[in-house]
Amino acid sequence: MKRVQLLVLIVLVCPHLFGQTRVKPGFNLFSPAQDVEIGEKSAEEIERQLPIIEASAVQDYIGQIGHRLGEVIQGPDFPYQFKVTNLSDINAFALPGGYMYINRGLIEAASTEAELAGVMAQEMAHVALRHGTNQASKAYLAQAGFGILGGLFGGNSSTGQVVEAVGGFGLNAVFLKFSRSAEEQADIVGAQTLARAGYDPVAMADFFEMMRAQSGRDPGKFEQFFSTHPAPANRARRIEEEARLLGDPRPVSPVGGLDKIQQELGRLPEAPSMQEAMQKGDGSRDTGSGGDTSAGGGKSPDLDRIEPPSAQLKAYQSRNGVFRIRYPSNWTPTSTDDGAGVTFVPDGGMVTLSSGERSIVYGMIVGEFDPTASRSNEGGDAREPFSRNDQLGRASNIFLRGLVQDNNYLKLLRTSDDLILDGAEALSATLEGRSPVTGQQERVVVFTRALVNDQLIYLIVVAPTQQYSELMHPLRRILSSLSVYDQAMNNR
Repeated sequence: MKRVQLLVLIVLVCPHLFGQTRVKPGFNLFSPAQDVEIGEKSAEEIERQLPIIEASAVQDYIGQIGHRLGEVIQGPDFPYQFKVTNLSDINAFALPGGYMYINRGLIEAASTEAELAGVMAQEMAHVALRHGTNQASKAYLAQAGFGILGGLFGGNSSTGQVVEAVGGFGLNAVFLKFSRSAEEQADIVGAQTLARAGYDPVAMADFFEMMRAQSGRDPGKFEQFFSTHPAPANRARRIEEEARLLGDPRPVSPVGGLDKIQQELGRLPEAPSMQEAMQKGDGSRDTGSGGDTSAGGGKSPDLDRIEPPSAQLKAYQSRNGVFRIRYPSNWTPTSTDDGAGVTFVPDGGMVTLSSGERSIVYGMIVGEFDPTASRSNEGGDAREPFSRNDQLGRASNIFLRGLVQDNNYLKLLRTSDDLILDGAEALSATLEGRSPVTGQQERVVVFTRALVNDQLIYLIVVAPTQQYSELMHPLRRILSSLSVYDQAMNNR
């Protein structure tokens, strides 16, 4: 749960002095070669889940546009590859290293080749600016802290270890969902690439405006695009401004034939949406760890089959020696790589999503939290859950902010500040909301206790609301069994 907010520098040099806007990529732990490795492994997983259109004319047409853009885009020399997915959503996405997928719905919605090229150029700009691995770098540092930098740069951590730590390969949101500032960067570099390739950059602005206008009338077709591509302020105006700075594009004949490609696509059976395609495929992945089930982008796990927690408890000692706790004997503990945290789940309590990410739907998490390394430690809210202005209250508020930011379906129900855990004051908060994984109401109860060095030990209990009552009795015994060893913190 450790988070750290890193400043991604966007250098916007005075356009009237230098012509086009200069954009500087952000911090990155990965090399360009590792971007390609990540993209290749992710593409292998994605193509087992998404339907790919094999029609050669369609693929050739998209490939020719992509090749034209790839010849002029600035940045690392990535081996850009382009494939068309048989999906109705108006969207496209690109993986690190240049593996790009264009939905059939996007091709059918484009009025001109320049509009289609505009979306492709914007996606390629994310690749060239290495936004995906920039986000993965920040996410990994947030989990592992700056202490891992020496090991990474010394070659002691593989690409796979780092990527799996932030969600794994495949349709990993960390590679595909960008901030508004990253979108603005990609808009700028995409417009520049379009101009160099002979397309009018304003076509990209026109297409984005069309999508924005139509999204209210048919939100389902555009939902995926806007969820992963949040629109910067004044998007169209900023692209048009960049187009003026670039001047008239050099005249180049289009690849040509968009209308024929759209006719060919129109003769195919109706395309499913991304959600429908993911539901049809099994989307499962055997992780080899106890307690996993799968949710293929919409399949709900059978929560009724999860056994109630056993009255018999087993002892667990954290590998770093900071805490000891007891847990139901029919739950399986899985320790984090650094030994600072552990997840306890019954069989079926952990879901492996089609993206490769893992989500706990029933069970318990225990770990440490450093508020100074959290991306939620700035600002604050006048309606903070806990009013006490001490180490425990401040750190607990930061922790809860981050939890709700990462799980925005959860709403705070109540708090309590009269708890004692292992002889020290503790706080608790109860949250609830409809889980996007199970489709059921889910209850999450958080307990926090101060450690030395301004850190926290936290315990999170997760269960469907209807089944939470069966956890209450064993939970009291679990909480009373917690032992914290501050000396182990001091010895690190």
